[in-house]
Amino acid sequence: MSTQIVTVDIGGTHARFAIADIAGDGTITMEEPTTLHTEDHASFQTAWEDFRERKGGALPDGVSMAIAGPTGGDVIRFTNNPWIIRPALVGEKLGVAHHTIVNDFEAVAHAVARLPEDCFTHLAGPEEPLSPTGRLSVLGPGTGLGVAHLYREPDGRYRVSATEGGHIDFAPLDQIEDAILARLRKRHTRVSVERVVAGPAISDIYETLAAMEKRATTESDDIEIWTKGMSGEDSLCAAAVDRFCMSLGSVAGDIALAQGGFGGVVIAGGLGFRLRDTLVSSGFAERFAAKGRFQSLMAKIPVKLMVHPQPGLYGAAAAYASQHLK
Repeated sequence: MSTQIVTVDIGGTHARFAIADIAGDGTITMEEPTTLHTEDHASFQTAWEDFRERKGGALPDGVSMAIAGPTGGDVIRFTNNPWIIRPALVGEKLGVAHHTIVNDFEAVAHAVARLPEDCFTHLAGPEEPLSPTGRLSVLGPGTGLGVAHLYREPDGRYRVSATEGGHIDFAPLDQIEDAILARLRKRHTRVSVERVVAGPAISDIYETLAAMEKRATTESDDIEIWTKGMSGEDSLCAAAVDRFCMSLGSVAGDIALAQGGFGGVVIAGGLGFRLRDTLVSSGFAERFAAKGRFQSLMAKIPVKLMVHPQPGLYGAAAAYASQHLK
């Protein structure tokens, strides 16, 4: 017997909605999502009502939400949009019997737990599937750096923990990264890895490389640096992208060591997906394994890139199944 729910992925700019079907064996299928702009709706409730109208006026009586931000407390506020969600009132406001609310990267880890193997592509380490048991580490660069931990039980069950691993200290490994750290320290007393391996960090990396070569910088917009670097149009932008990939490899290896993610590491998120070809050809794999006495251990960890187009929506549905359909 299957269960239908509404699955939602809420960010600062967009809220994505889809009807998901959760089969009795835990398999999840989703319809094509509907994307609404948060600025076009006064609240999540009015966005929900808009989606309900688009679906003919009726929706399933369960909802799961992946939210870009902290989910604890009586009131959930968003960094980049004015919506407020009060978890205790979700059932009453939306007319649903059951609901689940998770952090967006917690949802991604739920997706890792349930997605089939063909939703992952190889990045580094042995070309073998993620371990069906034990600990896995999940991280993804975006506006920030999301980090989560997944533990798979031998009986098929699993546990997910959202973490703040993106805020551990950045540890440079060479003179270039020393220079990046020095630049960032002028603005931040404490420099976390998120300052170096999240999307906006490409600007500081680019500016550091330009200063080392005594070049006048011409690119100040991070999107333009990413575009020119990934296309190879500009050699300095390309060098910044390659340096980003190397640093991401180092951070991913550190996360795996800290969490004991020896069953596998997954890179997730839109930026990771766009970097898939660059990651393979960059120094990512070498940096991931470069952990001194533990290099041989690190080289045995399969590192994968998630290629599912909607991990937040899928993961929110998986989180609902884990909470309500055990």
